[in-house]
Amino acid sequence: MPANRRQRHKPLTPLEANSSRSDTLAEADRAHLAKSYAEAIELYRLALGENPSLFDAWYGLASASASRLEFGDAIAAYRRTLELRSHDAGLRVNLAEALFSLGHVSDAVRNYRIAAAADDAEVREMAVGNLACIAPGDPALDDAMILDMRRCWAAQEAKRVRPCRRPRMAQNERLRIAYYGAFFAERNWMKMYMGVLNAHDRDRFEVNLIVDGALPTAASGYVDRDNDRIWHVNGVPNAELAEHIAAANIDVLIDLNGYSHKSRMPLLLYRAAPVQIAWNGMYGSTGFPDVDVLIADDTALPCGEERHYSERIYRVRHTYLPFQMFYETPDVTAPPSLQTGHITFGSLNSAYKLTPETLQAWSRILHTIPTARLLLRNAALDHVSNRADLLARFAGLNIAAERLSLLGRADHMSFLRTYDQIDVALDAFPYNGGTTTVEALWQGVPVLTIDGDRWAARTSRSILTAAGLADWVAADLPSFVAKAAKLANAELAPMRAAQRGRIAASPACDVASLCRELEELYLRETEQKRILDSAY
Repeated sequence: MPANRRQRHKPLTPLEANSSRSDTLAEADRAHLAKSYAEAIELYRLALGENPSLFDAWYGLASASASRLEFGDAIAAYRRTLELRSHDAGLRVNLAEALFSLGHVSDAVRNYRIAAAADDAEVREMAVGNLACIAPGDPALDDAMILDMRRCWAAQEAKRVRPCRRPRMAQNERLRIAYYGAFFAERNWMKMYMGVLNAHDRDRFEVNLIVDGALPTAASGYVDRDNDRIWHVNGVPNAELAEHIAAANIDVLIDLNGYSHKSRMPLLLYRAAPVQIAWNGMYGSTGFPDVDVLIADDTALPCGEERHYSERIYRVRHTYLPFQMFYETPDVTAPPSLQTGHITFGSLNSAYKLTPETLQAWSRILHTIPTARLLLRNAALDHVSNRADLLARFAGLNIAAERLSLLGRADHMSFLRTYDQIDVALDAFPYNGGTTTVEALWQGVPVLTIDGDRWAARTSRSILTAAGLADWVAADLPSFVAKAAKLANAELAPMRAAQRGRIAASPACDVASLCRELEELYLRETEQKRILDSAY
């Protein structure tokens, strides 16, 4: 899924701080307001050269750097603003956002927690919401803490909500199910769910797609059916949308966003449908009391962990994340080590997943195999200060820059072709890849992961197990390093050539089977609701 959506706080805007400003600082602010961020950054630096203690210049530099996604520079500048105004909790929200964006997750959580105790209600509420978003990615938090943070945000949002009148089960000719999401037009994300949506039996189910963002198309995998209903709801407030859902007698409402489109999650608090379910976009408890069921599997969420979830858990037979590759992808190529003479490990996970624990694990592999290289690619690496931040972190782990290849964003096909340069993919933790994992596997690349301590740290395990590749799931860090060394000495070419066909024939791609399981769940849940309704 796309990155979790968080909010930045803007405690002041340029030109608001005071009237006694230097000419350079005033010019910087004008450039900033005009969104000429590069010019503004240069001018703020000039102003700081004149007076290194100017809070407004540091704040402007931090904000303009963050707007350019230069989070490495933003982190340094926000830290300086806090030295000058340690009481300003809004600055901590912004620092935390920049820290999280580059994988400094525990540090981000620490700053959000400080902000969550602020006197300023806006800052406090923003920090609580952002903590709910990022909590599963902090290795310092356990499932109980994650649940507590998410419940705290749900309770905060519930204060603004007046629930719909509780809908009774209607006697619809077909069960009316509605999936809501913000990424229906994105083929790279939709391969993780569109196959299931297309497989529904339209004789038994009326399928509604409630769409934020662009509409689904054939290019994003959607097979149009005459009786499907597409709701385009961009900008529609949750309260209004809830009323429409209730009026349409939707029987089952299914969230596909999770925390990737956080502003829609409070829709669940309105109880617009008798049955409400979360699937796919989740990798932990929603924390919302009005979610009846959370879709999981035994591998991602072993029995016994339900006490850390606010929902009832329904475990499907195989992975809860089967995928269907409905668009053309690059051909699988031979392992690059056949040409380079050395093993190249790699990860195309987003930068916010690159926690210190992840980098330490990857560095141990590089120390164990001194000739190996590591290739990383994500959008954050487009930017100079972000690359510098990552190189400095690796340098602190005694990994020289010449052993690293850092690549930035690319169109989807070029992104997939990056796997032509990777022999073995390394997972991130505690926030695993999902889409990233299936794309690496589809391109023939082995993916190594660790059996983690939470759902977010077992997503890859779920996919690998369903694909018949559970041997690539390490029990712990020493095993992770040992498996990497073993693969570095394996004959990767035949494995790589056969992998795509093997996965396509496995439960990892059996979207129809999961669809049948979900249909039976929807029918069973609605029948139980009818029985309850008839009792009152």
